[in-house]
Amino acid sequence: MRFTKMQALGNDYVCLDLTRQQPEGELSRLARTLTDRHFGVGADGLLCVLPGQGSRLRMALYNADGSRAAMCGNGIRCLAAYAWSHGLAEEGKPLTLETDAGLRTLTDAADGIRVEMGQPVLGESLVLEAGGRTWRVRPVSMGNHHAVIFVPRLDRAPLEQVGPELERHSAFPDRTNVELVEVTTPDLLRMRVWERGCGETLACGTGACAAFAAAAVSRLTARRGRVELPGGVLSLDWPDPEGSIFLEGPAFTVFEGEWPGGS
Repeated sequence: MRFTKMQALGNDYVCLDLTRQQPEGELSRLARTLTDRHFGVGADGLLCVLPGQGSRLRMALYNADGSRAAMCGNGIRCLAAYAWSHGLAEEGKPLTLETDAGLRTLTDAADGIRVEMGQPVLGESLVLEAGGRTWRVRPVSMGNHHAVIFVPRLDRAPLEQVGPELERHSAFPDRTNVELVEVTTPDLLRMRVWERGCGETLACGTGACAAFAAAAVSRLTARRGRVELPGGVLSLDWPDPEGSIFLEGPAFTVFEGEWPGGS
């Protein structure tokens, strides 16, 4: 079974082109096998390219623990880069992909690949306990769930304690991603993320959108800016509060290989 290892700001994926081959085993179990960093290829998730309606392609994404992710801002850029470079879509032309969160359109851009991520849905702030402290948490949906917390100093924020507790907090019955965010300037956020089903990762595209949206509605930032993560910087633009938020960033192929089979 052929695979391609891809990454976007260090958020890495094993990409399987299932338009040209059949998966060997159930995808959820295969995700756990392939993403294992000691016994598999190693990745944050399994990214599957599937046939969609008509001539479209569909993205199916599985977290490292085998759970399904409805949307992923870094993963979808990797999928677009794969589709353009492997002849599944016309290179340089806009590409509309099917996801579990709906249709998403991607285009070439100055900072890599630009994604129309859909409209953020913000919930009311919650006061929750985690890591032995009380936190003000802003729920945000980007097709998947996020819990955004603004902190004064990101380097002193205990993500390792707060992340796993809030991921499985009773306030989030379907579990959630957790973002700790520092507002550095009106156009720059710094962020660390605990991803549902993965743990801490170097970057999260939907998490960056969620954090930026929460900051914008709280008038902590402008509607165009950047989010700095351990893996690099993403550009964000939310021109219409009733419309989509746009995400820009790079995506790269790391290497290609062949998995010997079995799940």
